[in-house]
Amino acid sequence: MKLKSLLLTSVFCVGAALSAEAETLKWARAGDALTLDPHAQNEGPTITLGRQIMEPLVDRDMKGGLVPGLAIEWGPSESDPNVWTFTLREGVKFHDGSDFDSEDVVFSMNRAMTEKSNYREVLASVAEVRATGPYTVEIVTKGPNPIMPNNLTNLLIMDKGWAEANGAVDVQDYEGGESTYAAKNANGTGPYKVVSREPDVKTVLERFDGYWGIGQFPMEVSRIEALPIQNPATRVAALLSGEVDFIQDVPVQDLSRVNGTESLDVRKAPQNRVIFFGMNQGDADLANDNVEGRNPLADVRVRQAMNVAINREAIQKIVMRGQSEPAGVIIPPFVHGWTAELDRVPSTDIELAKDLMKEAGFEDGFSIKLDCPNDRYINDEAICQAAVGMFAQIGIDVNLDAKPKAQHFPLINNLESDFYMLGWGVPTYDSEYIFNFLVHTKGDAYGSWNNTRYSNAHLDKGIEELASETNLAARDETISAIWQQVKEDVLYLPIHHQVLNWGMKARVDTNVDPEDSPKFKYFAFK
Repeated sequence: MKLKSLLLTSVFCVGAALSAEAETLKWARAGDALTLDPHAQNEGPTITLGRQIMEPLVDRDMKGGLVPGLAIEWGPSESDPNVWTFTLREGVKFHDGSDFDSEDVVFSMNRAMTEKSNYREVLASVAEVRATGPYTVEIVTKGPNPIMPNNLTNLLIMDKGWAEANGAVDVQDYEGGESTYAAKNANGTGPYKVVSREPDVKTVLERFDGYWGIGQFPMEVSRIEALPIQNPATRVAALLSGEVDFIQDVPVQDLSRVNGTESLDVRKAPQNRVIFFGMNQGDADLANDNVEGRNPLADVRVRQAMNVAINREAIQKIVMRGQSEPAGVIIPPFVHGWTAELDRVPSTDIELAKDLMKEAGFEDGFSIKLDCPNDRYINDEAICQAAVGMFAQIGIDVNLDAKPKAQHFPLINNLESDFYMLGWGVPTYDSEYIFNFLVHTKGDAYGSWNNTRYSNAHLDKGIEELASETNLAARDETISAIWQQVKEDVLYLPIHHQVLNWGMKARVDTNVDPEDSPKFKYFAFK
C-alpha cells in the first residue's frame, strides 16, 4: 500500500498564506555546520543547516513523524518485492529556477553511494536507482527492504545540472581537507536559500518565495542568521541581551537563569541521541598509550573495568545537573530494538574494576590519550574531564585532548584516535542504522564510523541481512542477538541519553525536535 500525502495533512495544519509579520530569526548554537555538501558529513549541525536549504524524498516533522518531502507517495512494487517506487512532487523549483525531476534524485542517490559519501551505510542495500518517468523513481534493493523510506529522511537531493556546472559531481573529501564549490554553496529546493556563508562566523539564509510548501507551512521566518557561538557564557549572554532569538543548546548551569528571564523560555525534550566512548580494541599495539607491544583495550576485562569505573549518576547529577539519562547501551529509547533490560546501567564498582585490571595484567594501570570534542555535545569536554578522574581511580592515567569538532571527527574517520567521545542519533529510528555505522566491520559499504577496529564476521552477516528481512519477528530476534553481543564484548562505553534544552524568546512558537534538528518552515511567532 502506498503512503499518500493526503493521509498526513494533519501535520501541515498551518494556515494558507505567509504571515504579514514574517521576520528574521537569529539562531545560535555551539558549533557550525562542517560543510554545505549534503553527502560529505553525516553530522547533526551539518544536517540541520543543510535541510533548511535542501530536502529529502521522505521527511520528518517536528515531532519525528514521517511525512512527504520531495516524494508525495511511496511503496513497494506490487510485482517485485525488491523494488520501492516513489512518486515525486511536480512543479518543484530549485532556488535558481530550474525544475526538479527524477534525474536529480537518481544523481543524488548515486552520488551518496560513492566512496567519500558519509551516507553509504543507509544505502548499503541499494542495487540500483532508476528513473521510470520524469516524476517516478524506482529504488532496487538487494532483497526486500522493509524500512527503505526511513533510510532516506536525511538524504538531501541536489540539482544535477547545478552540480555538473560547478564541478560538484563528486562528494567533498572532508576528512582529506578538500574544499569544493559545494562545500560553501548550495542550490536546493528547500524553504530557504543561501545568501552568504562564512564558516564558523555567520551564515545567512532567506525564505525562498518559490517554495512548493508556501501555504502548507507557517513560513513566518523570512530570514535566518546562523551564528555559531562556541563559548557557553557568550551564547547565553547573546540570548539574554536579545542579540539572538534562539539558542539550540542552553548550558545546564544556565537553565534557571534563562527560564527565569521575562520574555524567554526554555523548551525541553528527550533527544534521540546517546553519548559514549569508543576504544581501539583491534590493533595489536596503540599509538597513543604507554604500553609497548600490547593493546590494553583489546582485553575485554580492561573494557569491563572501564565500564564499571564510570559513575554515570555522578555525571548526571554534577556535570549535567540532572539534564541527562544514564545509559547502559548505545541505543536511544526512541529506536526500534531498545529495551529497558538492554539499557540497564551497570553499577559503579571500583573494587571490581581494580580486580579486572589485575586479572588482565594491568594492576599498575597505563596511560592513554582521550580525544574529546569541545563544541559538539552538551558539556562534552566537562564529561570527558569527569571521566578522567573516574578512570584514574583504577590506575588509568588519561590525557585529555579536547578540540573543536572540525578537528575531532577526522581523527575518528581517519583511524587516528585510540580512545574518543562520540554521540549518535538515529534518524531511521531503527537499530540497523547503528549497526551499519558503528558495529559492522569498517569497509567500503559499512562501518564508516567504527573506529574501534572491531570485526565480527557473524555479526556482519546478521547486520547485512537485516536490510532484506521481511519476517519482522525474525528480524527482531537478530537485532536482539546483535545487541547482546555488542554488550558482552563491551564494544562501547555508554554514558547517557541527552536531554534537549532549547532557549528562545517566548513569542517563538515551535516544538522541540527529538533529533535536535529545528525545521524553520514550521516556526511561527505568537
